[in-house]
Order: sequence, then C-alpha cells, then structure tokens
Amino acid sequence: MTACAGPGATGAGSTPSPSATPPEALCARIVAHWSREVLDGGGYGDYQSMGLSDGQYEILRSVVDAARAVEKREGAPAADELIVRRSREDCAARYRSGTPGGGPWR
Repeated sequence: MTACAGPGATGAGSTPSPSATPPEALCARIVAHWSREVLDGGGYGDYQSMGLSDGQYEILRSVVDAARAVEKREGAPAADELIVRRSREDCAARYRSGTPGGGPWR
C-alpha cells in the first residue's frame, strides 16, 4: 500500500508551488495603488479598509504629500514615477530586517 501525497506535496516529477510575494513588494504595490487613488481625489480613507497596516498608511501619507508637490511642479507623469519609486524604497526600508514588530497592524 502506498501513501497518497496531499496537494502541496512535492515528489519526483512535481514542481513546488510558487513562492509568496515578499512583504516589501506587496507593501509597495498596495501603497502605490492607494497613493494614486488618493492623489486622484479619492481622499484619505480608513487605513484598514484599504488593507494597509498603520505603518503602511504612514508611508502612503508621506508618498502622497511628496507626489502632490511634484505633480504641481512637474505634472502627473512625474508624480506617478515618484509614487512608484518612493513606495518601493520606503517599503523596502520598512521590511529590511524582516517583518516590522509592534503589534499586528504595525
């Protein structure tokens, strides 16, 4: 009698499931998305309804403030470039040493 492998098992001839998205990449993606929404006039909402932690929301507020200034001086394309760059940089810094501590929403 042979044992059956479950859906996540790997064996000869099978491939492992793809790895999960790193937290800094997920942070950058969601912060950039909501930064664009806010910059386009969506206003600030409740960070939890956006799916953000408190720390990610702080990043969003900082990114949006900077993007507003750039948009006034240089236009929307430059603001979008800043959103992408700052979201990536700020989220990478936040998760540089692993998952931030300080509670479930930090």
